[in-house]
Amino acid sequence: MKLREVIEVLKAEVINADNLDLEIVTACGSDMMSDALAFVKDQAMLLTGLVNPQTIRTAEMLDIHCIVFVRGKMPGADMIELAKDRDIALLSTGYRMFTACGRLYAAGLGGGCDEN
Repeated sequence: MKLREVIEVLKAEVINADNLDLEIVTACGSDMMSDALAFVKDQAMLLTGLVNPQTIRTAEMLDIHCIVFVRGKMPGADMIELAKDRDIALLSTGYRMFTACGRLYAAGLGGGCDEN
């Protein structure tokens, strides 16, 4: 799924994104960065309500190229600049995490290799 499709499915606001043709293969929804570190696979997108610089640092460690903030959360200028420096797209959606993940799954985006 292309990032532009993610934006459409989630009715997301683009905070920072240079490449709308970025291919997103899997997604992970979590507010616990330890879970993200344990379960996120390649080419994943992180959905979270956690708005602090640790979210960007975790995404960088996992080679995540897109973070979607749920529940209308918006990062501060420091986080936006950190994400730009690391080439990480930032989006915000008004949907709650469960709904956002469900919409992406229904649109064909999987959660990774643990699926049956």
